[in-house]
Amino acid sequence: MPHPSLTHAGDDVGMAHQTPRSDAMLDLLTGPDVAELLAAALAPAGAQLLGWSVRDVDHRPGRRTTVSYTVKVSWPGGPREEILGATATPRNTDGAVAADDRLIVTDGGHEIQVWRFPFDPELPALAAMCFPDTATKVLRALGVDADRVQLKVLSYRPRKRAVVQVGSGSGRWFVKVLRPAAVDDMRRRHTLLTDAGLPVPVCRGWSDDGLLVLSELPGMSLRSALDDEGAAACEPGELVSMLDGFPDELLRLPRRQPWADHAAHYAGVIASALPAEAAGAYAIATEVAAALRRYDDGPDEPTHGDFYASQLMVGEGRVTGLLDVDTAGPGRRVDDLSCMLAHLSLLTVIDTADARGARGALRSWIPEFDRRVDPSELRVRTAGVIVSLATGPFRTQEADWERATSARLALAQLWLNSADGARTPF
Repeated sequence: MPHPSLTHAGDDVGMAHQTPRSDAMLDLLTGPDVAELLAAALAPAGAQLLGWSVRDVDHRPGRRTTVSYTVKVSWPGGPREEILGATATPRNTDGAVAADDRLIVTDGGHEIQVWRFPFDPELPALAAMCFPDTATKVLRALGVDADRVQLKVLSYRPRKRAVVQVGSGSGRWFVKVLRPAAVDDMRRRHTLLTDAGLPVPVCRGWSDDGLLVLSELPGMSLRSALDDEGAAACEPGELVSMLDGFPDELLRLPRRQPWADHAAHYAGVIASALPAEAAGAYAIATEVAAALRRYDDGPDEPTHGDFYASQLMVGEGRVTGLLDVDTAGPGRRVDDLSCMLAHLSLLTVIDTADARGARGALRSWIPEFDRRVDPSELRVRTAGVIVSLATGPFRTQEADWERATSARLALAQLWLNSADGARTPF
């Protein structure tokens, strides 16, 4: 039977838009042979593919490409929409294997694994959290008083993570579904930050197979608050003070390279997806890398690692909650602040109601951030983060993603140009 989560009645699913590319793994998973691949995965369950479209693309040139699809499927009980996922890697095994809800095939040069949501091969705990009966049993086993649960899948990144909102008569929780190897590190981060008095979700339970049950936080998203209040939604000093409260114990965790240091990698992703922007993306990444070599890294500081408006809850001008502490650990303050500015400035090139509030916040927050870190380095690193974000429109298959990618690269160049003299780009 098809899985009910992430399915809904809607328009017919058409064929995905095709864009010529030179990357073999992208061609395999977004090209004309996708229909045959998906049909082969559905056939053992007695289902027929009626249509498909690309939902999400995670491309790592030369290493692994994962694509999820919204598909319309004819089941014996009638048509439904489903989510299927597929991963292509350079081939390292022989033959073809079928097992459970996964199908492994090869084209000779690559191995392709296909699965049906929620039976993600790297998120073994996900399926149980997508059915009320099994979710209730799991939560009770973890000590959570759950009864007559209502489930809503808020996000799903194939082979990486998912978030399931759980409603019950006794409360509401958010369950993070992770790769099993990541759970202990995530739990440790939540415990460290909670013990330090930071407003992060409290961990109510966890499991070795990849579940973390988190409490709900008060307030509203800072990104949403910007629309109503602009810069008044949160004082910049409030943001800095919260980062100041990060405990030194985070310095004992493994250090992750900041987003700006991976600009060349993301330029490669852009080049694979949109060859017309390859030269420009590589030029910006090269300029970012050259500029960053001029700055001294300095000592490590406790950092969030992925600090931006959607990660913060606010109320009455103050921070009331901090989400997604997956990347918390040693780093540098300039990277947290540049991440905030990159995401915030991105709102100015997206046609949303947040654009005016984002511009007001940028004008208010940049001078405060400039007083805390090297202003020129702040701008260079902001440009580097934007290069990483420029892959977003393709990854999520936005309408007119080509134009959106170009607009983000132009924004990155604007920040780079402002680094000389530490000018304000807005």
